[in-house]
Amino acid sequence: MDLRKLKTLIDLVSESNISELEITEAEGKVRIVKASVAAPAGALMYAPAAPALANAPAAAPVAEAPAEPEGKVIKSPMVGTFYRSASPGAKSFADIGDAIKAGQPVCIIEAMKIMNEIEADTDGKILRILCENGQAVEFGQPLFIVE
Repeated sequence: MDLRKLKTLIDLVSESNISELEITEAEGKVRIVKASVAAPAGALMYAPAAPALANAPAAAPVAEAPAEPEGKVIKSPMVGTFYRSASPGAKSFADIGDAIKAGQPVCIIEAMKIMNEIEADTDGKILRILCENGQAVEFGQPLFIVE
């Protein structure tokens, strides 16, 4: 597989909401995995032929998960793309230190081109924002820590 084709595939994965892509062709197999928050940017594995995969090194052990943060956690109710504001350049729904009330919108998660306002389920103060604007999020992923 030529480098231009690989670069195009990497760009497609990085710009989309998919987290992994695997393509098998006559000359080999390519697997592109979008990096998570803790992983290095852009993981890419290329095997010249399928039998060579048997000799590929085993994956590194997963690091221990950090201790559960103190405070109430607002989690993502769906898979999608996290946005802190209603439109680019607009004021964020919630910033660190802001007092929030239950039912108040704190972010938007875009899923299938539908913008879903995510509301706080408790009163409190935003201690931490755990996602970057435009980041893909999973169901149940922590978004905010509220005091």
